[in-house]
Amino acid sequence: DEHSRGRFERDGEGLHCHRDHRGAVINPKIHLNLFEREGDLKAALQQAIARHRDRLGMVSAQAPLISNLDAWLNVALIRQYHENLPRDQARREVLEYLDRLGLGAVADRRISSLEDRERFCIMLLRAAMVNRAVLVIDRPFQIMPDLQDARYVGRLLKWIDDLYEECHIFDYVWMKDHYGALHG
Repeated sequence: DEHSRGRFERDGEGLHCHRDHRGAVINPKIHLNLFEREGDLKAALQQAIARHRDRLGMVSAQAPLISNLDAWLNVALIRQYHENLPRDQARREVLEYLDRLGLGAVADRRISSLEDRERFCIMLLRAAMVNRAVLVIDRPFQIMPDLQDARYVGRLLKWIDDLYEECHIFDYVWMKDHYGALHG
C-alpha cells in the first residue's frame, strides 16, 4: 500500500517521491521523477541534462561505457580528463571506490564481461566522478532488468553519498511500486 512505499506527490513535471509513510524526508538529495508518457520523460530528461550540463553525471543505457576499456579506466577517465589526474593516482582512487561497493575484483575486467549490476555500478561511479556531480539516472531497471525494487540503487547511492550533490532518477509512473524501497 502507499504508506509502506512512500508518499508520492504530483507536480507539473511528473510524480515525485521524497517522503516516507511518516512524512519524513527519505533523502533530500534524491529526486524521483516518474512520467506517464515517454515523450514527457524524454523532455524532462533533456531539460535536466541542459540544466545540469556543467556538473552532469549521466547513468543511462544511452550513455554506455567504453567496451574496450577495463572497468576502472571507464571510471578514471572522468577525473583524468577533467582534472588532469595522473593515471596511477586515478587508478588508486577508483579502486578505493570499487572496494567501497564490494567490486574491487571487477576493476580489471572489460565491460562486456560484467553482469548488469556490476555495469550499473561502474556507470554510477563514472557519473559520480564529475566534480560536484548532479547524477541523472535514466530508467535504472532498463539497465538492471533483474532488479525487483530500488533497494539496491538506494544502497549504492547511500554508499557514495559523499561523491555527489544531487541525484535525479527518471522513470515511468507504472514503475512507482519499485521505488518504494529506494531509501532501504
